[in-house]
Amino acid sequence: MTGALAAAAVLLAATVFGLLRRRRDGVLRARRRGGDDEVDEILRRDDVGAELGERATLLQFSSAFCAPCRATRRVLGEVAEMVEGVAHVEIDAESRLDLVRRLNVVRTPTVFVLDAEGRIVRRATGAPRKPDVIAALGAAVDGGDRSA
Repeated sequence: MTGALAAAAVLLAATVFGLLRRRRDGVLRARRRGGDDEVDEILRRDDVGAELGERATLLQFSSAFCAPCRATRRVLGEVAEMVEGVAHVEIDAESRLDLVRRLNVVRTPTVFVLDAEGRIVRRATGAPRKPDVIAALGAAVDGGDRSA
């Protein structure tokens, strides 16, 4: 009987974890304020290895065997082509461990929305949806609203 209760508890915990992860996956969240995150993280061309967009940059961290990374690459590429002044930069997480640690990237894909100055405005872990990316770009281009 004790084994059945333990199995049920593990199943329940795994289900709750899965539901929470699914709900948060791919959601572009505003950068947290307060604590150690109070200083604005600004990324430059030298940091990402590519030219930043005139209005905003979609920065994607990927890995070689990540299926959601391919879908994210397609979505971000389409958005960058659609919106003038927006660049899409993809970084192989394994080749840039310094930047991965600096930005606390714990899984791929991770997407950052940078404003024109290279300041991180939004972040998503997991594959974001196209309408969410477009909305996040609106916040980045309109002055980096961090309240959402």
